[in-house]
Amino acid sequence: MVEIDNNKVVGALGKVKDPATGQDIISRRMVSDLRVQGDQVQFHLATADLPEAQKSSLNFACMEAIMAVYPEANVHIHMERGGGDKGQQSPLPHVKNIIAVASGKGGVGKSTVAVNLALGLQKLGFSVGLIDADLYGPSAPTMLGLKGERPKVQVIHGNHKIIPLDAYGMPVMSIGFVVDPEQAVILRGPRLAGIIKQFIKDTVWPPLDYMIIDLPPGTGDIQLTLVQTVPLTGAVMVTTPQELSVVDAVKAMNMFLLESLNVPILGGGGNIK
Repeated sequence: MVEIDNNKVVGALGKVKDPATGQDIISRRMVSDLRVQGDQVQFHLATADLPEAQKSSLNFACMEAIMAVYPEANVHIHMERGGGDKGQQSPLPHVKNIIAVASGKGGVGKSTVAVNLALGLQKLGFSVGLIDADLYGPSAPTMLGLKGERPKVQVIHGNHKIIPLDAYGMPVMSIGFVVDPEQAVILRGPRLAGIIKQFIKDTVWPPLDYMIIDLPPGTGDIQLTLVQTVPLTGAVMVTTPQELSVVDAVKAMNMFLLESLNVPILGGGGNIK
């Protein structure tokens, strides 16, 4: 009988993807209490709130991965809720900090701040991703030299997942990658919310130290959807010195500070005090 190597079992399971995030189940810490005895391989697999169909698919994927290395292995998987990374309830448990860049008015340089903040953090050695959530006026494709590019789609356990584009080693997602630059984006509240959730939940983001989200100006559906979908580390407000711009920026800032939202303001540009 072939002796089963614990490390090879871990390596095999490292090729199995988590349906929720697209990351491998080992780095997501979904596997625990792994035991190998003779031809017996058993472990606990944290499945959080995955639908039953995805749990079943994940179960068989684990068995197939191990048996591809050890065909004679007798695999026992104990599926359990919870476990995994801290922040399991977050749709992005492998992202440490999520920072929104917002403004009260358009044309104040918000997207420039968002892109430079992301690239600046990356230059400091952090792993960074960028979501261009300004669905009415996406700027990231032009600013990052990705105009006309289209993201690929990968199927993970029956789920279609979006693969973000790469800009200077930084994963980026934008509505500008989906619609043509000349195409008018006419969307109502529920559709806006759906796109934002898709960028967050249906995109394969790698483990990140920071995710920067460039919001549209104002206090509309996109902002509310974002703060209700992911736990924001904080927000950065952008304005120009003109009084009208500052007044609108303060209004937008006060939305984040509402007791029901309670998003810290990390900083601001212009005359915000």
